[in-house]
Order: sequence, then C-alpha cells, then structure tokens
Amino acid sequence: MLPIDKLVHELSKLPGIGERTATRLAFFILRQPSDYAMNLSRALVDVKEKVRLCSICMNLTESDPCHTCNDSMREENIICVVEDPSDMLAVERTHAFKGKYHILHGALSPLDGIGPDDIKIAELIRRLEGDDVVEVILATNPNVEGEATALYLSKLIKPTGIKLTRLASGIPVGGDLEYIDSSTLSKAFEERRSL
Repeated sequence: MLPIDKLVHELSKLPGIGERTATRLAFFILRQPSDYAMNLSRALVDVKEKVRLCSICMNLTESDPCHTCNDSMREENIICVVEDPSDMLAVERTHAFKGKYHILHGALSPLDGIGPDDIKIAELIRRLEGDDVVEVILATNPNVEGEATALYLSKLIKPTGIKLTRLASGIPVGGDLEYIDSSTLSKAFEERRSL
C-alpha cells in the first residue's frame, strides 16, 4: 500500500470522515510544511500517552484527579451524570451548574451490544456509596439510548434515597447535549424535575 493510500485509509476510519474527505485531508497534510505533519503526529501520540480517565468522575484528563474534581469551589454533594466529555463541556459553557460530574462514556444500547458493563455505571454507583451525595442530575441525551440509560440509572439510584432529577424540557428529543445552545441548556438545568 502506498503511503498516501495508507494515510487515506487511516483517516477514513475517523467518525464522519468518508473516503473523499479523507483524501482531501491527506492532500492538505501533504501540501503543508513538514513541521505540520510532525506536530500533528506528536499531538496524536501525546494524546494517547498522556490523557487518561479521572479516577473520580471518569473525565479525560492529564492529571488525576482532574481539575473539576479538584476544584474546592464546586458543590461536592451534587453530581451531574452525562454520557460523554463533550456533554460535560456543553454544560460547563452554560455556567448554570456548579457541582461535580460523572461521565458514563456512552449510553445503553442493546441493539449495538452496549450494556451496563460497557459504560461507567459501576464507577458511579461506587462513588454514590462513598460520597455524601444529596442529588444526582441525569443529563443523558434525550434520545432512545439516553432515556434508557436514565431509566436504568434511576432504578439503581432511587433505593439509595438520593434525590434524583432529570433535565427539564427544552432540549429536543433526539438531540445531543453538545449541540444545544447555552441558553436552552441553562433553562433545562433551572427547570429540572424529580424522577
């Protein structure tokens, strides 16, 4: 396989990148100075070698615990559960939430073979047993998988007596948190409801 073909093949494995886009990206990289390719390859290696999961919230971080978990100004006893790190960033952009997070790294999807053991549910339950948590906000995406995940988590958490809330309406069904505008997401936090 020629080097350009190998590059196109590897780039086309990225989500949302088809062969045509991968080809355009490969030729873009070829047209750049050598420093660009070296910096790109170093960045890829660095992210794989240095980024890991926070032992508390499961966020991607270079230090453990992560910056958010180490922030003493945040409310320790409220945890917002999101599917992915990008969802956490979307919530942070609203400045509406001042508690801690737990990132599941996915949602339940039996059709795709993703069950409770495939996402960070066990870590959340262990965390709830050890911390003095008074509220868990389920901020999973309002789609089939997110709703199934919220329902599953509510059945696990309700018996603990911890207050359980879900983000209010305003977020379109089938939408992803990372694409929701800040004011809509902020309003959803203000009007969250008990489960």
